[in-house]
Amino acid sequence: GAKVLCGGAIAEGRGFFYPPTVLSEVPADAAMAHEEIFGPVAPVSRFEDEAEVIAKANDTEYGLAAYIYTRDLAKGMRVASKIESGMIALNRGLMSDPAAPFGGVKQSGLGREGGQKHGIAEFMEAKYIAVTM
Repeated sequence: GAKVLCGGAIAEGRGFFYPPTVLSEVPADAAMAHEEIFGPVAPVSRFEDEAEVIAKANDTEYGLAAYIYTRDLAKGMRVASKIESGMIALNRGLMSDPAAPFGGVKQSGLGREGGQKHGIAEFMEAKYIAVTM
């Protein structure tokens, strides 16, 4: 039910390459509006206010990564703080960094890997030892 703005056709020839695709008018009940998309597909949706966009973004059982683009940095930070996602890129297309913790929330994972103390803590077991001398 979405409208293809660009991409969307598998390239001819050998291999398993899917071209970058941008979709608009994605129905609210479309699978891609609620599931993780592991591919170069960008669904573009309209919204009236911050509350609506936050509700739409959080209306999924997944939460690996989110991308926010805005001219208003304060608004972007405010919205980012309310998005249920393990990682958020604000006004940038690449969020991965070896120094940053990687991981999601909800059904996109529990815990983090990488990123100094957050990542190493996932591989450690705390132990409490009480001793009377």
